[in-house]
Amino acid sequence: MQTVVISSKNPVKRAATENGFAAMFKETAFNFETVSVPSGVSDQPMTDAETLRGAKNRMQNAQAARPDADYWVGIEGGCSLENGQLLVYAWVTIQSNTSYGESRTATLRLPTEIAQLVQSGMELGHADDVVFQRTNSKQHDGATGILTHGAIPRTDYYVQAVIFALVPFVNPDLTWT
Repeated sequence: MQTVVISSKNPVKRAATENGFAAMFKETAFNFETVSVPSGVSDQPMTDAETLRGAKNRMQNAQAARPDADYWVGIEGGCSLENGQLLVYAWVTIQSNTSYGESRTATLRLPTEIAQLVQSGMELGHADDVVFQRTNSKQHDGATGILTHGAIPRTDYYVQAVIFALVPFVNPDLTWT
C-alpha cells in the first residue's frame, strides 16, 4: 500500500486529497496520513506567488517530516487583489520520488464584507465566520460552500485541483517542464 502524506490536519484538505487520488488511481490502495507543518508564508497569503510558495513549502516540509512516504501533498489557500476585487483560490502541489505536479483551483471573487476583513489582516476562514456567524468554517464548507449555498463545498473545490496536479503522475511518458 502506498502512503500519501498531506501537509495539513484540516479534514477538508484530507478529504479532497483522498477523493482526488481515488479518482486518478482507481486500482491503487493508499494509506493517507496528515502532518501539521508550516507553510513559511503569511497565515493569509495575499498574492498568487506567495500562495504557490506556501503549497510548495508545505509539501516539502511534509516530505522532510515523512521521507519514507510515496507522495507528499501541499494545499494552500490564498487571495489576491485584482482590479479592485479580492479573489480567492488555492494551489495544490504533489511530489513523489519520480514526479511533480501542481494546479490551481478556480477563482472566486469575494464580497466586500469579507474582502474588507481579509484586507485588514484577518484570515479568510475567520472573516467567513464573522460575516456569516459561524465557527471554524474553514474546516467545513469554507467560503466557496457558504457563498454558493452548498453547491461547491470547500472539499469539492479542492478536488479538481488535486486531480489536475496528478496528471503528470498518470502520464509519465509525457514531458513536464
